[in-house]
Amino acid sequence: MSVLDQLRHGVTTSTADETRALAARLAKLLPPDATLALHGDLGAGKTTFVQGLAHGLGLTEPITSPTFNIYTVHRTPAGRADAPTLVHLDAYRLDHPQQVEDLLLEDFLVTPWCLAVEWPEKIAAWIPPDAWHLDLAITPDERHRLRLR
Repeated sequence: MSVLDQLRHGVTTSTADETRALAARLAKLLPPDATLALHGDLGAGKTTFVQGLAHGLGLTEPITSPTFNIYTVHRTPAGRADAPTLVHLDAYRLDHPQQVEDLLLEDFLVTPWCLAVEWPEKIAAWIPPDAWHLDLAITPDERHRLRLR
């Protein structure tokens, strides 16, 4: 079963490494200029997922939550012009879509790119209609559940 089929049915991971590995596999299947809307409560594994996504895109730098910066831009290493720039947006502190416009994110979304948005419900009107929506949750036994809508 492909990683897309697995995610559509829902996947439960037991460790952060399993979540990262799943995201790395998904990264290789993303179309150019993809937006991933990552839905989930605090601690559900959104940033962990983006860490795996970055690894799958060929990025080696540390990925942390951009909560205080609001977003971070992770550029492809030299010699990897085919890999997308990863823009990691944490919309938790945003109150309306105009605040996203004010960030000038479009300046960093130069083909090819991948935009990973944590807390996309805060800026739902700004999220493109072709975005991939991923639900992340913690199960009662403290594992992580991921499902692609």
